[in-house]
Amino acid sequence: MKKNLLIAQSGGPSPVINSSLRGVVEAARCFPEKISTVYAGWHGIEGVLKEELLNLSAQNEDEISLLRNTPAAGAIGTCRYKVKSNQKEDFERIIDVLKAHNIGYFLYNGGNDSMDTANKVAKLAQEKGLDVLGVGVPKTIDNDVGDSEFKVIDHTPGYGSVARYWSCIVQNAEEENRGSYPADPVLVLQAMGRKIGYIPASARLADPKREMPLLIFLAEAKLSMEEMTGKINEMLVKRGRAIVVVSEGCDVGDLGYTKDSFGHAQFGASQTTVQQALVNFLNAKGIKAKGSARGQTYGTDQRDTAIYASTVDLDEAYRVGQKAVMLAVEGQGGFMSTILREAGVIYSVRYDKVPLETVANSERTFPAKWITPDKCDVTDKFLAYCRPLVGEDWPSVPMIDGRQRFARLKMVFADKKLPEYVPQADRGKCNP
Repeated sequence: MKKNLLIAQSGGPSPVINSSLRGVVEAARCFPEKISTVYAGWHGIEGVLKEELLNLSAQNEDEISLLRNTPAAGAIGTCRYKVKSNQKEDFERIIDVLKAHNIGYFLYNGGNDSMDTANKVAKLAQEKGLDVLGVGVPKTIDNDVGDSEFKVIDHTPGYGSVARYWSCIVQNAEEENRGSYPADPVLVLQAMGRKIGYIPASARLADPKREMPLLIFLAEAKLSMEEMTGKINEMLVKRGRAIVVVSEGCDVGDLGYTKDSFGHAQFGASQTTVQQALVNFLNAKGIKAKGSARGQTYGTDQRDTAIYASTVDLDEAYRVGQKAVMLAVEGQGGFMSTILREAGVIYSVRYDKVPLETVANSERTFPAKWITPDKCDVTDKFLAYCRPLVGEDWPSVPMIDGRQRFARLKMVFADKKLPEYVPQADRGKCNP
């Protein structure tokens, strides 16, 4: 019997998240005997709870193709709503929606928490007698999904593009600093990454031969403000200038940040930033060079810029979307599609599966062996891991009348069949 497919996504987006979405939609077309309509939860699981299901099968095929180079989550939306274990009504509502719309395949694109949700929903549906298969699609720019031995997943879609972004940004910063350092000898750049250092570490791709006066401070190195200042002054004495890439997760004291519903620190919404704190400290303490320290905090631009996307990342994001559909139609629910690197000098990967429970309970760290002994850089072994992910050339982003041409989906939604519902965590809140 033909069933419908529902995909939703959660958490922060990436430059390639829509390439995975395109992979899902186009792979589903290959199985007309099993998949009838493809729906998307409008703004993730919140859209599922509210029965807001965008009809992707009703879209123009050209617009679906344009998803490849459409960054971030504007196409179908995302959310930071977490369905917690004690929110029984939410889970029951999700099951009601799946049943009402004949959903047989539930795909969730996200990180560890999303894989946990996909697993819980699929299990509960089966307990209720519904024939629903839950499959995960990996996504996170932080590269923190999986394990530190890279056996669960080698890298997550989204990371390669942000690594490429930082390679380019630091090259630009080098030109700025090289020209203006008599007045501004220190340039501090803040990268995303919470408590894991894969994003700031990728700055080293800008200078693999280590010719720049570049310092990289990861949260894992656990340097104090005084220690970072000492490293910067050593570079100033040696080279006369310094480019500093600092993780948003470095401990520089209380930043007044808030947390989202997943319990993750929202550094971009903090009262101040690590970069600002470090620049202020450097200028107050005094640096060992004429002039002042300046800084720049890079925020959501890292995950919503199409032109910096890695072509390798775009292709791999598409393939994990395809693989998720393949798992679903083969009856292999309870898995996440994954990317595993083959051994050898020539970079190649294979697309496989890993149990959702394994992903949901995994925790990746940045390998300590990839941090240099002086704690202000990363090793060549990290470069060997990261370099293949950023590709060789610019992506081809369509332009019309001087503007980027992104996908624009029609707002065609499934007819609602259930009573209105307010998600449990939103009750009592004022709606704008």
